[in-house]
Amino acid sequence: MTGSEPRQGTSVTRLGRAIASERGETAGQSGGGGQSGGGAQNRPSLLAVRRRHRHDTGKDVLRDVILGGQDGLVNILGIVLGVMAGGGDRTVLISAGFAAAITESISMGAVGYTSTVADRDYYAAQRAVEEASLTDDPDMEREEVRELYKNKGFSGPLLDQVVATITANREKWLGTIMEEELHLEPVATADIVRSSVVITLATLVGHLIPLAPFLFLSQTPALVLAFILSAIVLFGVGAYSAITRVGTWWKQGPRMILIGLGAAGLGFLIGTLFHASTN
Repeated sequence: MTGSEPRQGTSVTRLGRAIASERGETAGQSGGGGQSGGGAQNRPSLLAVRRRHRHDTGKDVLRDVILGGQDGLVNILGIVLGVMAGGGDRTVLISAGFAAAITESISMGAVGYTSTVADRDYYAAQRAVEEASLTDDPDMEREEVRELYKNKGFSGPLLDQVVATITANREKWLGTIMEEELHLEPVATADIVRSSVVITLATLVGHLIPLAPFLFLSQTPALVLAFILSAIVLFGVGAYSAITRVGTWWKQGPRMILIGLGAAGLGFLIGTLFHASTN
């Protein structure tokens, strides 16, 4: 490996991958067509192709689903257990459950909206600071880009080429600083709306899953069914998160169940203590 090539195992940007890909194609063309068998051996496996990630700068929908769904599910389980422990009847339980479902869903949607707006505003503020710095001290910002790519393994003429290419375009230069140095991404208006809507709906569905059995069954069978449904949903969300992100489904699923039902159990404990103190 020459000094101008990036080290293996280091994180390179899209520009670095493009340069490496271009150099690899050139080397492949010079090697002739007799290496077709070797190319077949280097193909990625079917599993690797299926799990190949996408470069998506938008908000993570799964994160919003988990945030809203788990909050709704745990919240309503805590309310159900608390009402039952406090001696409340079926009518009180259902009324309290639906009231909590509506208000909590709206509240969580509002939280999702304001938090995403805050992310957007923070990005805009940092971008303005870096844009002013490009104007006031471009040499310092250019050196920061050089140091950034030097730490990624670039050196010599290749490093000079990368720095010159990035800093030749102000928008690309600024974008590189925001993404590579500050690790910030822009937040679109569509992301703000989507995050709020997804969290609201996920919270509402999360509330309704444990609450639905109480509409048709008496308290004890409904509570058992509510726990079973909640455990299935929590396990499914945890397993899906592991399959589509990182981790193993047989660890993430039970962990999600433990977190969700454990938090709901606190509601039962509080309700029991409150009921005991009033007797």
